[in-house]
Amino acid sequence: MNITYTVISSETELQQILVLQRNNLPISISQTEKEKEGFVSVQHDLDILRKMNNKQPHIIAKDGDKVVGYTLCMLKDFKDDIELLKPMFTVIENYIDPSTSYVIMGQVCVDKAYRKQGIFRGLYQTMKTELQDKYDLLITEVASNNLRSLQAHYAIGFKTLITHESDGVEWHLIHWNWA
Repeated sequence: MNITYTVISSETELQQILVLQRNNLPISISQTEKEKEGFVSVQHDLDILRKMNNKQPHIIAKDGDKVVGYTLCMLKDFKDDIELLKPMFTVIENYIDPSTSYVIMGQVCVDKAYRKQGIFRGLYQTMKTELQDKYDLLITEVASNNLRSLQAHYAIGFKTLITHESDGVEWHLIHWNWA
């Protein structure tokens, strides 16, 4: 297995992200798996994924031609495009100095067959290398009940900015300071 980390360069890669995403939504996995492995909360469509990628290319991990992991890059330009994320952007606007440049990590996911091999960390290191000269902060949000994801993010350097509730779900707004 030879994992490479890069930015999206084809429509096929975008489509592979959507398949990986679908396979890791709460409706696609068991409760046990959600608790043990984590899950993704947002389901994107190809159009929004493509628009986000055109503004700031997504980071992917590949095994040959197969996308086995991804981190989605989302700029604040998209704050009104995904209903579930609107409250997050409101919180960010209330807590982050307007002069601070940031990018949102819109979602991270690693294929089940490739977990526990350092790909999560590799994706984030690639993200930092690619983006740290453009942005001060990387921000994301993790549901409080997604303990696996929270612990993994804390392990690479994220810190909680604030916790807030939206639609009955408690969220940790977390950031990785690159400044």
